Amino acid sequence: MNSSRVPGEDSDLTELVNVGRSVARYFERIGITRIAQLVDQEPVDLYEQMSAAFGERLDPCLLDTVMSAVDQAEGRPARPWWHYTPQRKRLPAWRNR
Repeated sequence: MNSSRVPGEDSDLTELVNVGRSVARYFERIGITRIAQLVDQEPVDLYEQMSAAFGERLDPCLLDTVMSAVDQAEGRPARPWWHYTPQRKRLPAWRNR
């Protein structure tokens, strides 16, 4: 991430905190290449699409990162991905995992 500027809506995904090239590839696999495309998206749906695209359930920490990316795209403060882990674990679909 280039920390010298604030990400704009049409910026490359790697401008977001927690999103490097590796995570950006997961987004690209489901057709998301720009920050603006994350606005109004449901993080769990994006994670499920990523898992389907790769043919396996991906690391749940990726969902934490997706939650962070969507929050930032919608103008909320950047937080480390692990800030979202407790929130993910409270989701009904994740309670028994």
